[in-house]
Amino acid sequence: MEHQQVNEVLLRNVAKLARQTKQETDMMPEGSAPMPSVDEVRQIVSLVKDVIFTDYFHKRQTDEQVRSYYIGVSMEELYKLLCRQIARGLQFCEECTDADVQGKAEELALKFIDQLPEIKRLLYTDVEAMFQNDPAAVNYGEVIYCYPVVNTMTHYRTAHALHKMQVPVIPRIITEQAHSKTGIDIHPGATIGEYFAIDHGTGVVIGETTIIGNHVTLYQGVTLGAKSFRYDADGNMLNIPRHPIIEDNVTIYSNASILGRITIGHDSIIGGNIWVTHDVAPYSRIQQSKAVESSFEGGLGI
Repeated sequence: MEHQQVNEVLLRNVAKLARQTKQETDMMPEGSAPMPSVDEVRQIVSLVKDVIFTDYFHKRQTDEQVRSYYIGVSMEELYKLLCRQIARGLQFCEECTDADVQGKAEELALKFIDQLPEIKRLLYTDVEAMFQNDPAAVNYGEVIYCYPVVNTMTHYRTAHALHKMQVPVIPRIITEQAHSKTGIDIHPGATIGEYFAIDHGTGVVIGETTIIGNHVTLYQGVTLGAKSFRYDADGNMLNIPRHPIIEDNVTIYSNASILGRITIGHDSIIGGNIWVTHDVAPYSRIQQSKAVESSFEGGLGI
């Protein structure tokens, strides 16, 4: 194919794609500031991990002053990236004006930094819970380096803190990055207590208004989802509590679906491969009916 023909095709389609459609314009925030950077958001979580699991992701240091130096370097970079990406996320806030964005972003970035000690405490309880729940875990290092729940919960607890501060878009980018890597889908709006464990993890879904207590363990394929949706008089979907409440010390086995605004009482065990759409009392054991064994003689029985 001739070079001129190639150029004609390329230039023709570049011209078409460069013209903004009405649909494209309607979906964009006003102004011309840059959009959030997926790469920089990924780097934010990496820096959070560096700060919280410093001996695992930096050269191990026993001297507190040296540790302080390495953490300080990561913290300074974290603050800079948070300011930039929060400001870009705030473009999607209808109440924010261009003049307010940078100052508000700096304020929220510092507020997030102030929450890092608590995020660290919670994440170490998650590591402890996973280690205690899995006899295959040889040591804590294996859990921190290898288990998808630690990566997911680092993303989730970072995103949840930003979500509570009403930062638009950025929290969802963070949790979706973990979702794409681990197969665990946790909305940043969900509330999850301490000592939370997910074994294996692939296919777990935790909806926005879910509330999970302390010492809860899930297995792969568990869905904490909505059963139905409510609408206003104009037919718009209402964002109201619609996901389960899981109380303390509950274990939910693989591929169970817990649907709707129901409560699973504390110290309960929910078996695998079942649907639960009603409240469950504390100390309950919910499981499938036992399998029925059938014999087939002479080709009959099907």
